[in-house]
Amino acid sequence: MIFITLLIIIMLIGAIVSCILKDLLSAVIVGGAVSLIAAILFYYLQAPDVAMAEASIGAALTTAIFVFAINKTKRLEENEENN
Repeated sequence: MIFITLLIIIMLIGAIVSCILKDLLSAVIVGGAVSLIAAILFYYLQAPDVAMAEASIGAALTTAIFVFAINKTKRLEENEENN
C-alpha cells in the first residue's frame, strides 16, 4: 500500500512539473514518465492488459510522436537569433 501511495505522489508531482516546465521536450519526457508510472499502477491493480496498453501507447508511442514533432519545429530562441 505504501508503494502505491508513493507512486501516486510521484505521479502527481510529475504531472505538476510537466505543466510548469517551459521547455517542451522536458515536459514531454516528464509526461511520458507519468504515463509509465500509471502503467505500473495499473499492473499493481491487477489490470495487466490495461498496463500493457498504457505502457506501449501512452508512455512509448505518444512520447515518441511528441518528441518527433518538437524536433521538427523551430525553437523560439532560434528565431530570435536569426532576426
